[in-house]
Amino acid sequence: MKTQTFEVLNVKCGGCANTLRTKLEPEFGPVEVDLESMPRRITLQIDEDRIAMLRERLRKLGYPMADESLGILDAGAAKAKSFVSCAIGKKGEEK
Repeated sequence: MKTQTFEVLNVKCGGCANTLRTKLEPEFGPVEVDLESMPRRITLQIDEDRIAMLRERLRKLGYPMADESLGILDAGAAKAKSFVSCAIGKKGEEK
């Protein structure tokens, strides 16, 4: 397992970061979200054979990796999902 950093799209705020940590950590362990970089970056320890699973999980949450080529409809759907994930993440921050 090695520490790797991935550029992720649609991450806008602390709510998004909270969603990423909350949804990914049970499956992948601690996740660091860098809100200072553009595109945003996540860093975690991961085996190479689990990167495809991480990629899929991010896409389902609405935060695809920056190196993915998405069509117009898929990109729009990802943005919509990220808005919902962001709102859920903000509620989690309030607790």
